[in-house]
Amino acid sequence: MIEVRIHGRGGQGNVVAAYLLATAAIDEGWYAQAFPAFGAERRGAPVIAFVRIDHEPIRRRCQVAAPDFLIIQDAALMNIPSITDGLKPDGNILLNATDNSSEASSAHTDTEADNRLVTLPATQLAQHYLGRPVPNTALLSAFLKLTDILPQNSLIQSLEERFKGDLLDKNIALVKAAAERIPNNLWKQTANA
Repeated sequence: MIEVRIHGRGGQGNVVAAYLLATAAIDEGWYAQAFPAFGAERRGAPVIAFVRIDHEPIRRRCQVAAPDFLIIQDAALMNIPSITDGLKPDGNILLNATDNSSEASSAHTDTEADNRLVTLPATQLAQHYLGRPVPNTALLSAFLKLTDILPQNSLIQSLEERFKGDLLDKNIALVKAAAERIPNNLWKQTANA
C-alpha cells in the first residue's frame, strides 16, 4: 500500500489534491481512498489530507500515521517540528518552495540532500498558468513524475472529471509544465517497495 499525507493551508486545494490523486488511481484500476482532517474551516488554517493507494481492497480507516510520501504545499509548514512525524525511513518529501532541493534539504532535514526532499515552485507555476496561487495540481503532477505510480494522463483524466472549459485547459497546461521541471522516476523504488 502507498500512503500519502498532504499538508497545506486552507485555500491551497489539499482536499481536492487528495481526491484527484485517488480518482486517478481508481481510473487506473487501483483501490484508493482519500479524506481530509482539519480544524477551523478558514482560509489559511492548516489542513491535512490523506491518500491510500493499493492493488488490494483497503480496509484501514484511520489517518495516515506512517506515510511513504509527504506533499507539503506551504514551505512555512516545514518549521513545524511534527510535520514529518511518522515519515518512513525511506520516505520522501515533495515541497512547494522556490529553493532548490539541496538548499531546502539542508535547511529542513537532518540528512544530506539525497533526493529524499524535492522542491517545486508550484505556487509560482500555478499563478502563471491559473492566475491563482493554488499549487495542488502542479504538486500532483510532480509527485506522479517522481514516483511513476500512475501515468500523467491519469491525472489529466481526473481533472477532466472535475473541471471543464478554460479552467481545465489551464490545469492541463500546468500539469505539463510542472512535469517538465521534475526528474523521471526519482522515487520509483520507494513507490514500488
